[in-house]
Amino acid sequence: MITVTKKTKEKLKEALLEHTTNPKVAFRITPFFSKPTEFWLILDNEKEGDFVIENEGGRNLLLINSSLAPALEGMVLNHQEALKNIA
Repeated sequence: MITVTKKTKEKLKEALLEHTTNPKVAFRITPFFSKPTEFWLILDNEKEGDFVIENEGGRNLLLINSSLAPALEGMVLNHQEALKNIA
């Protein structure tokens, strides 16, 4: 299964709160249509068979279809701050 860092979970929660008030909606990781080896996040509801990554409070943050999970095995989803004030 994919590993999601603590910082990334915090950022996912923040982004969810900015985009929806529905506590049942989470981000779904899905292949990009024209490049199936690249992924993107969409807002979606949990479906039967999904792998679910939650925050410490139990809120669903990330949904992964069971057929996609093997392709993400060993990957790490890590948030990185944008570089600022580069001289």
